Amino acid sequence: MSILLTTLNARFAHASLALRYLYANMLELQGQTSIVEFTIQQNVEDILECIIQHDPRIVGFSVYIWNIVETTQLIQELKLLRPDITIIIGGPEVSYEYEDTAIYNAADYLIEGWGEISFYQLCHQLINKQIITQKAITGIQPELENITLPYRYYTDHDIKHRTVYIEASRGCPFKCEFCLSSLDKTAWSFPLDSFLAEMDLLYQRGLRQFKFIDRTFNLKKEFTTRILEFFLNKIANHPKEPLFLHFELVPDHLPDELKALILLFPDGSLQFEIGIQTLNPETQVLISRKTNIKKAQENIRWLSTKTTVHLHVDLIAGLPAETLNDFANGFNELWSWQPQEIQLGILKRLKGTPIIRHTEAFQYKYSHIPPYSVLENKTMSFSTLNHIKRIAKFWDLIANSGRFKHTLPLLLNQDAFAAISEFTTWSFPKVNQTHGIAFDKLFALVFDYLQNYTEHTLSIIQQAMQQDFIRIGTHGWPKFLGTPPDNWKEQLINKTKQKSLPKRQQQHTS
Repeated sequence: MSILLTTLNARFAHASLALRYLYANMLELQGQTSIVEFTIQQNVEDILECIIQHDPRIVGFSVYIWNIVETTQLIQELKLLRPDITIIIGGPEVSYEYEDTAIYNAADYLIEGWGEISFYQLCHQLINKQIITQKAITGIQPELENITLPYRYYTDHDIKHRTVYIEASRGCPFKCEFCLSSLDKTAWSFPLDSFLAEMDLLYQRGLRQFKFIDRTFNLKKEFTTRILEFFLNKIANHPKEPLFLHFELVPDHLPDELKALILLFPDGSLQFEIGIQTLNPETQVLISRKTNIKKAQENIRWLSTKTTVHLHVDLIAGLPAETLNDFANGFNELWSWQPQEIQLGILKRLKGTPIIRHTEAFQYKYSHIPPYSVLENKTMSFSTLNHIKRIAKFWDLIANSGRFKHTLPLLLNQDAFAAISEFTTWSFPKVNQTHGIAFDKLFALVFDYLQNYTEHTLSIIQQAMQQDFIRIGTHGWPKFLGTPPDNWKEQLINKTKQKSLPKRQQQHTS
């Protein structure tokens, strides 16, 4: 009897940490268990064919907000073709409010929450033909020291070509009502000695980009210190080996000891993701978010101006009581703190999250289709939220991409949100899209706007955009940029060679 673990990743470059956790904890059943990963872009029939060729008796699907639609279809058709296959589903998208869903009706069993222990136990019962009376099984949450770590089950191909996800801790002590982590009672840390031993093995195998998914990496000073010191030691012993580390940080907690360690990391090696979400005090109270804004400002400004860390900070539109003006003020305030990226998101009504308690009071209307984004509410109309979505896309293309480093100051002004809003209003009808805009088309669009709708002189615009064009590595000099510098092709070749570096290192080297 064979057991297949599978999921549909958002893209090929992602490697599923969840599947490897399940595989690592299969005990004596591991020998008859295998992992096969797909992507949501693949044809359903091709995926079905691959699964059937493995001839499994049990298939476990890891289900998320990004793959629920495709996975539902896949399971329904797999059941039509091979009704004798036992299908087990689990994951955050099916752990809450699943009773009336098509995927639950199609599956044989569902494991709510943690699956490392319960998936093995269920498979063991099925193989031994034990009677199972429950379709929905509450996952056992063991002590973290009792979970076998999964990192050795990343393949050499994963390490070389894909994003390898790491977690040193689970859970979150905060209660932000839009987040599934608000349902956790606290945060738990894996035993550091065994965890760091696994990190050492990954490093020895050639991994140089570690993406930590911990919700609150810097919550415990001693814990964070040991991990940072571990990687600093690797850098010291291998100074010519580029290393890239991604962490998610609590914005208002950065002790001096951690600051001292951060300063020791070389340029391009650290990226911090920091969730701000809102700077509106009334909204913070409504969503049970407790952030010391003054301290968060101090820490983000320090990271922006005193370190080489790349900062990615988040804002969410559509939160309770926040108007467009409130959101714009929050954006401008956050931009003044000088992060490299501001990620603009739209509120999602994730299954199981407490944000639902505001639905009636604030007249929320959410999409019934994943990712369940808010369509409108009492303080933001559908048109307003749709406009913010477009702003977010153009902000990604122009500001967050790093491709307009010298041009961006010409596009923005003291009211950065109003500036990008006006550019979005002007540019969207010209392209009628926010995805798949070719760079040369976008570049010409920005030039046209700057020339006709700002007070900058042509020479100033050309000078800034020439520098960005050479930095980006695109062939063919645009005529509207005027006469190219004598050595522009040589500079372009040098920049193109840097494409072999990780993304963040490319931006820091530019």
